[in-house]
Amino acid sequence: MAENYKDTLKLPQTSFPMRANLGKREPDRVRHWEKVNLYGKIQQKNQDGELFLLHDGPPFTNGDLHLGHALNKTLKEIVLRYKAAKGFRTPYIPGWDCHGLPIEHKVSKEIQAAGEKITTAQLREKCDAFSEHWISVQRRQFKRLGVLGDWDHEYKTKNPAYEAEILRTLASFVDQELVYRSKKPVYWSIPFETALAEAEIEYKDHTSPCIWAAFDIPEKEKFAIEKPLSIVIWTTTPWTIPANLAIAVHPRLEYAFVEAGERVFIVAKELAETFAEDCGLENWQIVQTASGESLEGIESRHPFIDRPSPIVLADYVTTESGTGCVHTAPGHGIDDYLTGLKYELDIYCPVNDKGEYDDDGQIPDFLVGESVLESDGWVPANGKVLKALAEAGSLVKKQKITHSYPHCWRSKTPVIFRAVDQWFVALDKDGQREKTLDAIESVRWIPDWGKNRIRGAVESRPDWCISRQRSWGVPIPAFYDEEGTGHLDPSVIRAIAGKVETDGTNLWYTKTADEILEGVELPVSWQGKKLTSGSDTLDVWIDSGSSHFAVLKNDENLAWPCDLYLEGSDQHRGWFQSSLWTGVIREGVAPYKSILTHGFIVNQDGTKLSKSEGSMTLEYYMDKFGSDIVRLWIASTDFRNDVPMGEEILKTIGEAYRLLRNTYRFQISNLFDFKIEQHGMPVQELHELDRWALDKTAVLTEACEQAYERYEFHRVYQLCNQFCSVTLSALYHDILKDRLYTLAEEHTLRRSSQTAIYHIFRTLARILGPILPFTSDEAWSYFVSDHDFVNEPLALQGWPTESAKWRDSELESEFTTLLDFRNSVNEKLEELRKEGAIGRSLDAFIELSGQESDPTFSLLNKYQNFLEELFIVSQVTLITSGDGGMKIKVTKADGGRCPRCWRWFPDLQKGVDNDQLCPRCAEAIL
Repeated sequence: MAENYKDTLKLPQTSFPMRANLGKREPDRVRHWEKVNLYGKIQQKNQDGELFLLHDGPPFTNGDLHLGHALNKTLKEIVLRYKAAKGFRTPYIPGWDCHGLPIEHKVSKEIQAAGEKITTAQLREKCDAFSEHWISVQRRQFKRLGVLGDWDHEYKTKNPAYEAEILRTLASFVDQELVYRSKKPVYWSIPFETALAEAEIEYKDHTSPCIWAAFDIPEKEKFAIEKPLSIVIWTTTPWTIPANLAIAVHPRLEYAFVEAGERVFIVAKELAETFAEDCGLENWQIVQTASGESLEGIESRHPFIDRPSPIVLADYVTTESGTGCVHTAPGHGIDDYLTGLKYELDIYCPVNDKGEYDDDGQIPDFLVGESVLESDGWVPANGKVLKALAEAGSLVKKQKITHSYPHCWRSKTPVIFRAVDQWFVALDKDGQREKTLDAIESVRWIPDWGKNRIRGAVESRPDWCISRQRSWGVPIPAFYDEEGTGHLDPSVIRAIAGKVETDGTNLWYTKTADEILEGVELPVSWQGKKLTSGSDTLDVWIDSGSSHFAVLKNDENLAWPCDLYLEGSDQHRGWFQSSLWTGVIREGVAPYKSILTHGFIVNQDGTKLSKSEGSMTLEYYMDKFGSDIVRLWIASTDFRNDVPMGEEILKTIGEAYRLLRNTYRFQISNLFDFKIEQHGMPVQELHELDRWALDKTAVLTEACEQAYERYEFHRVYQLCNQFCSVTLSALYHDILKDRLYTLAEEHTLRRSSQTAIYHIFRTLARILGPILPFTSDEAWSYFVSDHDFVNEPLALQGWPTESAKWRDSELESEFTTLLDFRNSVNEKLEELRKEGAIGRSLDAFIELSGQESDPTFSLLNKYQNFLEELFIVSQVTLITSGDGGMKIKVTKADGGRCPRCWRWFPDLQKGVDNDQLCPRCAEAIL
């Protein structure tokens, strides 16, 4: 007969799976969202709402997505899903960055390996196909992550219409006479044989040879010095010494003539002792001094090339290291270059595109063809230069030094500074830099330190080198005459842009200059000249930096400037900055209203996470753990700092995920016989416990809304985690089980709690929906239909605003007191449990005594009929006493136990063994 009693219990029922199996189930939900056009439905629902526009920074299309992509896209997803829930119109146009070195490099290697001989146009076609392949792969992976977007209208920097807009942006630069061509040192990647922009440089610790080299001064008599006289330079790039044309000293420094043995060396007086110690000089002394200014024009001689190296003046010379005498090669450093211009020195660069010394008539034969590219920690040219210096008696000392040095961010090799003819944008002309700095002040920077970071980047940036010696990119529409002079004209560029919009930039590589210019009105200065097309392409940062024009400004359904850019903190030097410059130069304002930055993925111990690790692919983690757990991990972190990652972290997040999923499951499963229209009760008529739970839900909703508005998603995670684990699981759900499972189906208390659970679920699912879209939508489907999929997914629901009506500060205060007292009761129960007197709390009777004047005792009296539920015990007795404070007496229950609800009753002598039910259960099964 006892089995029949079990059958009468209202035990939870649901088809919502206990086990998530996210890796296998999530792709089906992606397909369902596409089938019902969820993105389109969201846009339609909010078509009259205020526009919130997040502009997507385009990922590079050359491989599988990694966790950095997941971090970036998930944050964008959370923002957009939240804003959509708030009623904003949130069009999202995903983008792809398609041109550039890495793709061309990979494709070129494949071509070389196959022994093919192809044209530039054919190379570009292969690069196009390579990029398109990875776009399809990345698109699928982003969708698998749960990213909703207008994938049918995604933008690609290689699309003809987009390329045309890049050229129109360039035309606006030329219009303002900001673009010029000059031979000046730029960062140069030897493996890729191209110039690099500042944003394509990363600084890493590097070990270099550092040397002290003496340049002889023939006119020693001028200083009344009889012994051989030399001026000593210090450098970490010995390979640049063949390009030395001068030695710079500071005009206001005092220089010492250091005598050591049979030689006299000139160094800054402040560094004389350090110099002598570093170079192992013995019995040295300063025999005289001279100001730097007085040394100007003194001629020293190059150690192994027959040419002078005059002493020149420069304010950038310091005494922080070295000798205070700076080796100056105008073709290999920007400071050297500026000094070279001042003293009319040749901008001499004997190193070719491949990083090898050219046979230019000046370079000694033993150096011709030697490479300056480091391989396995060794620069071949350095060895030859050091040997030449030693043979000339000029090598005073050599050793190794570890210092921060610029590297190519793609090839990871050290870059060189190399003077070559390039196209530049003058950033200081007509106050462009000041305008850009002013525009920074109009933007909201989140976190606020981002403003100082980009200000520093803008303030220190040299003129923008916009030309690249590559093929896979947007060609610079420059034409060259017979003398090799390059010509750019804004009207010509715009005319070519019109052709590119139809035919794409491949026309540059399949047509002659005359064919390209057919029908284009040429400037008078061009007419009659034999013109050829240039071969340089534009810096890809102009490609991506023009996206706000190409995507936003030309679409009437979007807006310019946009509301938000959201990318990694490295983009202060990259996309944030290039977009800012293009916006300010072309339109006078920043293209964005707010910038939100995130950190980088790091290992659990804080060390850098390598993208080359096979398990680093995003797909690996989505298949193993599920997209929702990856998203929950991202949401759980304060992403403004670096984000630690490891499988142990994901396993921990998995535990938090199971708590949230089980919360959904508990609530859905206890609504199996509940319909809000038929069984729901007005909130004001609910039992106090249920109204308290709704009050706590209202507090949660308000706090989460504030956190979402501040982009503090980790607070949403923390708040929801605590709400589910403490407020619900440990308290509310635990207390409810008795009434939900044992009371009669239509009992008022049961329907009261079901009504509250209904409202709590609807609220919690919508709060967590932006973070856990798969699980929350799955739960929503079972909530509204008891099926896996519905045609009106959760994302079409608005933000829960009804919860504001549930606040009850008086009730909240009362329950705070009750729950604090409950903790004291639990301590007593635990003592009895440890003694072995009871098992579960229902095995106990409680006697509470206190004075009528005691506020806590008075409150307990008010809730006397609820106390057995609250404490989850079989009986609570309140006794008014005349003295002393509150007292709690816990004893083992006596009498008999009801076989249905497991409560003990003093008069239930025929309990479990004889199937005698308590009055409440007897009533419930009638």
